[in-house]
Amino acid sequence: MFDIGFLELLILGVVALLVLGPERLPKAARTAGLWIGKIKRTVSGMQREINSQLEAEELRQKLKEQQSKLDESLNKAKRDVESIAQPYTSSTPRKGDGERSDTSRQKPDDEPTPAPASARLDDALNNARAAGDDASPSDNDKDAASR
Repeated sequence: MFDIGFLELLILGVVALLVLGPERLPKAARTAGLWIGKIKRTVSGMQREINSQLEAEELRQKLKEQQSKLDESLNKAKRDVESIAQPYTSSTPRKGDGERSDTSRQKPDDEPTPAPASARLDDALNNARAAGDDASPSDNDKDAASR
């Protein structure tokens, strides 16, 4: 930071000796050293805090990106499954179903009707999100324990 050589320090010491005198110079040097040490500790503590905040923000951003990728892939899978299941859940007959009657597609009253595919997919999506949320705190605990 400052470019102070030996000659400058020697001149500073001589001036301090002349101004303060031999009785007060050691006490003044000790006090100056304590203040400089305190300032250095404060600055290094602030640097550590700033660095830890930056790391935490980076981790939050990465976690947010991963969550959005996971949501996107789950929504894509949901759409794919719904598009595949659409012909089987629609009430209109498909090509080739002309020879079957509508009574063959009806279920007896004693059989329970299954939940629609979209409801099952929504449940699976919510379960996957909950499982992802459960995994995140344990990663944070590992990260906190390593510090």
